[in-house]
Amino acid sequence: MSDLLERLRGRGWRMTAQRRVVAEVLEGDHVHLTADEVHARAVDRLPEISRATVYNTLGEMVSLGEVIEVSTDRRAKRYDPNAHRPHQHLVCGRCGAIRDVHPSGNPLADLPDDERFGFTVSDVEVTYRGICPNCAATA
Repeated sequence: MSDLLERLRGRGWRMTAQRRVVAEVLEGDHVHLTADEVHARAVDRLPEISRATVYNTLGEMVSLGEVIEVSTDRRAKRYDPNAHRPHQHLVCGRCGAIRDVHPSGNPLADLPDDERFGFTVSDVEVTYRGICPNCAATA
């Protein structure tokens, strides 16, 4: 069973065939699919699954904190199942490919006290941008 399926079951989330398929589609490393990509892959496994069901299921998974919504630039939101593994993202500026990265250090600690403006900072999002090897090879 996948890590995401195990986490959802552990929360007592009712596992319908549709929910299971969406969770299975999101399984793997460096998974950052749009809702439409999740739907297309889910239809391959369960032809009767609707787009609305996929969108609703993704929304529920995000609300539960089991999937992260990733927004980069003006592209469609992507869904990342690695919600419990702290990481940042590396994004290709040409094709939009996204990879999970785990830089050393603590970005929260890197923010000096005088730059916090009295905020109690609870989270940091860092996005690294560049050109992936595939796009660089075709340039």
